[in-house]
Amino acid sequence: MKAIIHSGQSGLGGLQYTNSTSRSPGAGEVQIQLKSAGINHRDLFIMAGRTSQDTPLILGSDGAGVIVEIGEGVDGLSVGDEVIIHPTLGWEHAADIPIVPDIIGGPADGTLAQYMTLPARNALPKPAHLSWTEAGVLSLSALTAYRALFTRGALKQGEHILIPGIGGGVATYALLMAVAAGAKVTVTSRSEAKRKEALRLGANRALDSHTDWNSHNGLEPVDMILDSIGQTMFPKYFDIIRPGGRIVMYGASSGDDLNIPIRSIFFPQVSLLGTSMGSREEFVQMLQWVERHDIHPVIDGTYLLQDTAQAFERMEKGKQFGNLAILVE
Repeated sequence: MKAIIHSGQSGLGGLQYTNSTSRSPGAGEVQIQLKSAGINHRDLFIMAGRTSQDTPLILGSDGAGVIVEIGEGVDGLSVGDEVIIHPTLGWEHAADIPIVPDIIGGPADGTLAQYMTLPARNALPKPAHLSWTEAGVLSLSALTAYRALFTRGALKQGEHILIPGIGGGVATYALLMAVAAGAKVTVTSRSEAKRKEALRLGANRALDSHTDWNSHNGLEPVDMILDSIGQTMFPKYFDIIRPGGRIVMYGASSGDDLNIPIRSIFFPQVSLLGTSMGSREEFVQMLQWVERHDIHPVIDGTYLLQDTAQAFERMEKGKQFGNLAILVE
């Protein structure tokens, strides 16, 4: 089979479109012929941290396709079933939090291939309202957004949420989900085009990331902030968060180290909440949520499997708004 493999060096230079060996399913496993897949910033972080000493890895955590072979002891699935891939391995229930979740696409081989074999528990029925392209980019980002908003953040109808750095996959799903939940949504971006697109998708307000947010007439204090940026933006949050508000953190694109005035947390009783990926229980809930609210992923662009490096280049430059889809022939 053909696959996108990372090997030989760090970064995008280690990407190869090459032949790889597909594996027949063992007990409790299924083999899926991929129709579509997606890429995430997580893939970029993985590539940046790998060296020439690491074993070759098939990247990709998002995907959807058709079951072509079933291993011994698998019930409830059949050859020909259209499925979407749950990317987190071995995390069944939301409350049973692993120290670091195991994710398809690192350390286990991922979805950027014509075929993949995985535990049957990680193959669930594809949402009927989604096209193959849409289903292929849903899994990891939508799951991360769902857990951040509802399991950890407990977002409620009528609350005001701030989503800095709109445009990435998780942030875009969070926007769509928060709007569907009846929340008031403010987003930020350095890009005027991204701010306009967020308003088109239902955001109530879109601010320039590097302006003084307090200077915007009528910006109400926020109940919840969904943070993936970290270092550069964090100090600004305490100027706008409501007493008793929540900051839910799922990334650190600008750096890990924070210098936080402790009194800005304990006097207004602000909650800092970490989150990462999500469980199978939440994946099922997320699929039900997107079907019930007829949510469709925002597709920035589509690429053939052999052109995956071009998609990663666009992501690395921060140009995309929404998801980059990989079509697998």
